[in-house]
Amino acid sequence: MKTPSRLDFAGIARRTALLCLTLFATTAGAAAATGAAAPAVQLDEHQSGTKYSTLAQINTANVANLEVAWQYHTGETPPKGLKNALVAFEDQPSMIDGNLVVCTVSRRLIALDPQTGKARWTFDPKSNVDRYQKCRGISHWVDSAAADGAVCKSRIFLGTLDYRLLAVDAKTGKLCDGFGDHGIVAMPPSEKPLFAGEVVATSKPAIVGDVVVVGSAIGDNQRVDAPSGRVLAYDARNGKALWQFDPVPHDPADPASKSWTKGSGDGYGGGNVWANMSVDPALDLVYLPTTSPSSDFFGGGRGGNNNYTSSIVALKGKTGEVAWHFQFVHHNVFDYDTPSEPLLVDYPQADGTTVPALVQNNKTGLIFVLDRATGKPLVPVVERAVPQTGAVPGEKLSPTQPFPVGMPTLAPQHFSPDDAWGFTPIDRWLCKRKIEQYNYGTIFSPPSEKGTIFSPSVGGGPNWGGGAYDPQSHIMIVPSNRVPTIVTLVPRDQADLAKSQKVEMGGAMTFDVAGSQWIPKIQPLLSPLGSPCSAPPWAALTAVDIVKKKIVWEVPLGSIDKLMPFQPPAWAHFDTNLGTPGAGGPLVTAGGLVFIGYTLDDSLRAFDLKTGKVLWKSDLPAAGMAIPVTYEVDGTQYVVITAGGHSMYGSTMGDSVVAYRLKK
Repeated sequence: MKTPSRLDFAGIARRTALLCLTLFATTAGAAAATGAAAPAVQLDEHQSGTKYSTLAQINTANVANLEVAWQYHTGETPPKGLKNALVAFEDQPSMIDGNLVVCTVSRRLIALDPQTGKARWTFDPKSNVDRYQKCRGISHWVDSAAADGAVCKSRIFLGTLDYRLLAVDAKTGKLCDGFGDHGIVAMPPSEKPLFAGEVVATSKPAIVGDVVVVGSAIGDNQRVDAPSGRVLAYDARNGKALWQFDPVPHDPADPASKSWTKGSGDGYGGGNVWANMSVDPALDLVYLPTTSPSSDFFGGGRGGNNNYTSSIVALKGKTGEVAWHFQFVHHNVFDYDTPSEPLLVDYPQADGTTVPALVQNNKTGLIFVLDRATGKPLVPVVERAVPQTGAVPGEKLSPTQPFPVGMPTLAPQHFSPDDAWGFTPIDRWLCKRKIEQYNYGTIFSPPSEKGTIFSPSVGGGPNWGGGAYDPQSHIMIVPSNRVPTIVTLVPRDQADLAKSQKVEMGGAMTFDVAGSQWIPKIQPLLSPLGSPCSAPPWAALTAVDIVKKKIVWEVPLGSIDKLMPFQPPAWAHFDTNLGTPGAGGPLVTAGGLVFIGYTLDDSLRAFDLKTGKVLWKSDLPAAGMAIPVTYEVDGTQYVVITAGGHSMYGSTMGDSVVAYRLKK
């Protein structure tokens, strides 16, 4: 384990700053062994996003007896094997046909024996590895029309960093020849010229019946006329293009065009779906979590609410037709994306019945519950006036924003000098003075020339790891970041564009947005010592009863002890459990447990679902900024997490896949 040699406030600052900026920016063939029983796959079989498993062999009574079952190394630890050191190992492995399939940072697929961790086959998509590297998952589809044992009857779909869609035989790891061009569909780029890597596929495709749906990640704050955030759909058998949907409407006949003052979104892009999507096969609906339109912090030329962006958009899987849409942020100039797939749950009613529902978290920390067939709120939503003071000339803010009634929030919704915090009275005083220099107040305070404190930050609140849901207790588990950011809009003629996209002292970063009169500068709210000016926890894990609309428990997520040169004496009563900003998501099991990595302290933890108490913790070889998975083989339950870290904010890096089971 990497242990800094001092109480590294500068390191905390650097990591916190880079994390905020990272969350802001974007987001050998061998036959399968015989004789082993097919694993029982219990996680997210219907793409519900709930991250819940019915497995309970590992439970609150015995989780302390977990041990490492095996560990596998992908060989992709930066800088070895990769030209680009900007790497994030965020994959949630998938159990497919008796193999545990891992997607590496370069998007190679490796099929592992789930009991031993030995590789059975590998597949290399030969993506351009000079680009930013990450993979958040793959998708699986079975061709019901193909004969048993047919080649590619069971196939894996993978999006690549050079924006291709690949179909791979789940048994052999070879391309499916009948799909697209010998297994590959080169997805069409935007009609606008792109620089290399401006549009990539990082999250897993969605499968709706026999249709594969693919979103995209687009480089934020590069230009006002950003590429289209189009969502593309293909026939899962042959790769034929079926339909496409653009969250930024360009047809005046589209009802959403009325929410753009020019009558369409011409001249703007984004609104893309960089997160995972959820699917309800019975309704033939795929749910798209869309993002803000370009550019993130100034929308003077795109007045109006800007539908379908910053929303959930439900599309018919067969046709791409809009079934319904619901917007969470009007005229988004806050980078408050819809960053994760919605949770599809059965929501109890007062009369004892249930309604098929959709629960959505976003960066704001607000929780929305909608009827997933119609998009109508099941928890009332009201429009409330939001701050208008401080907006830059030319901006046309929405006077109101939607708020769910009675539902608790997952992140602080306001910030002021009275909220200043420090390790010492001097530190706190300096933070208070610093806060007074900026605009501050409640959520949705607009970006300003003076600088505005965003709480939640541009990275959340919750982010791409989303929540997990226990259907028995109706408890939703969500991790969230708690360090505010400062957003300043600088007139172009006054901006130091030579510093564009370079991290400055204190973690600030400037973005030269081509075509914009305003240049955004983003920085975390830190003290001169480099620690956050906001009180701990700097990350939290929250359990919410979504039916009773109350927080059941909330605990700090992560410890700073590995940033300290020595452990304080017991008499000092120094609590290092202050939370560390991170990334990834939780797994909930029927054993009453919540498993999560997420943190900068290189640990995997198991919490008691009922109380929030840490029941077990294991050191990882690197930060586990991913989502754990669980499965059962031959009567033994395993818990697996990828532990490779995220180089952009200084975490411990690695290339490990780590599996745990109960001691024998």
